Amino acid sequence: QVQLVESGGGLVQPGGSLRLSCAASGFPFMFTFSQYTMRWYRQAPGKERELVADITSPGGTTNYADSVKGRFTISRDNAKRTVYLQMNSLKPEDTAVYYCNAERHPSSYWGQGTQVTVSS
Repeated sequence: QVQLVESGGGLVQPGGSLRLSCAASGFPFMFTFSQYTMRWYRQAPGKERELVADITSPGGTTNYADSVKGRFTISRDNAKRTVYLQMNSLKPEDTAVYYCNAERHPSSYWGQGTQVTVSS
């Protein structure tokens, strides 16, 4: 059973930084972490879940939502089966639950989410 466990969320002041981690385990025998596209989503209260960033493998091609470009960086360590989201210059509107997603068609797996609150 695939498990994705997010960590690193918390309360931070505007302009601050956080680094989220998502550790993956339990992939089917024939597939490995490196074969999955990894994504970070977020969902703020009363809003729909939105894609924040994703990273492919191999190659590590990245894509970002316009709202986080230049502030957030997604990366992955295939040896550690972990994906990261470095968040800098945080704004109150970044407040949300952040979710990790692993996808290799047709399978898609989700973590339980980690809360990020940006407030003074």
